[in-house]
Amino acid sequence: MDSFTTVGSMLEPLAHIGRDPKTGGYLRDSWSDADLELREWFAGEAARRGLDLREDRNGNLWAWWGAPSPERPGVVTGSHLDSVRQGGAYDGPLGVVSAFAALDLLRGRAVTPSVPVGVVCFADEEGARFGVPCMGSRLLTGVLSPERALGLTDDDGGTLAEAMRRAGRRPERAGRDDETLADVGTFVELHVEQGRGLVTEGRPVGVAAAIWPHGRWRFDFRGRADHAGTTGLADRDDPMLPFARMVLAAREAAQRRGVVATVGKVRVSPGNANAIPGLVSAWLDARGADESEVRGLVADLAQAVGADEPGAGPGPGPGGVDVREESWTPVVDFDVALRDRLARVAGGDTPAPILPTGAGHDAGILAAAGVPSAMLFVRNPTGVSHSPDEHAERADCEAGVVALADVLEDLCR
Repeated sequence: MDSFTTVGSMLEPLAHIGRDPKTGGYLRDSWSDADLELREWFAGEAARRGLDLREDRNGNLWAWWGAPSPERPGVVTGSHLDSVRQGGAYDGPLGVVSAFAALDLLRGRAVTPSVPVGVVCFADEEGARFGVPCMGSRLLTGVLSPERALGLTDDDGGTLAEAMRRAGRRPERAGRDDETLADVGTFVELHVEQGRGLVTEGRPVGVAAAIWPHGRWRFDFRGRADHAGTTGLADRDDPMLPFARMVLAAREAAQRRGVVATVGKVRVSPGNANAIPGLVSAWLDARGADESEVRGLVADLAQAVGADEPGAGPGPGPGGVDVREESWTPVVDFDVALRDRLARVAGGDTPAPILPTGAGHDAGILAAAGVPSAMLFVRNPTGVSHSPDEHAERADCEAGVVALADVLEDLCR
């Protein structure tokens, strides 16, 4: 079976779902109409292959070839289908499509797995709507409490619980799912590389070594809303000023500490062009190889804008600045033996290169929870991701499917 023809035929019906015709980017928030359409596509692909489709308590989808059990856990592959806002076509979907294509290759080789093989689609990996990434896997493993998750709100003030209920789910069942976890013996996630490591290596497929520690923090700057034309500069309490200082300080501190920091989302209230705002909320994303430097950067910024140490309390009172940690993922070192096994099998004559990454993934959440996990990367010629310009060449996608099939066959012996 031509693996890329299979990949191409599955990617094609996804191309229009949630796509912005003006930018070419994707809007695939969790539990949105686009997300529900993608879930239907996943169910259809599972049915076409005669796989047993299951949805766990947190909305993660599992398609099984063979029946897993705690006594006979399976080898699972897959990724996610949601996207960042105005994201690309490959981040997530390539891993799901490649998983189905790899199963097709195994069947074409007449492979009979000794253990069940599963394809998973994790819910809300990007966190674009409710602010916490890897929501489905965090809930599954108990890293995130259902009480906190269900109360998270989107930009319109709607909660995750309300969104799940509108989609016909039962949010009261959300939370750690030991029964589902017991079915997973090993997890391998294929993902488009979000960087240029494989371009430098001159290889189409690589293996992840570790995921940098990373987190998201919300800064709330409260001032006093007032008229833009009649309020003198000396009489203003403008929260835009400490916000601007924070953005500049983030860049300086990131350079000094050898990490990366990004303010990619800002909400200004009330949002009038002719009014001084009363509240500016900004979300900081910080990552780096050294956890102490990442956390040190956040403490630097809190001090720079006169906030208390970052905490998880309620919002700020009248005036002042509050900093709240919304998510944190410590460093994830993937299982060395499994990682090296993947590099040997996926690399052919020469082991595949092993690369670190600053991007978070569901594989990292499962690995931190004790599930043997690993990742394959497919070359991205520009290194651009979380953008409509994200890309992978056809030949590299085909190489990724073949490598994934080889890995699954090896793990299922």
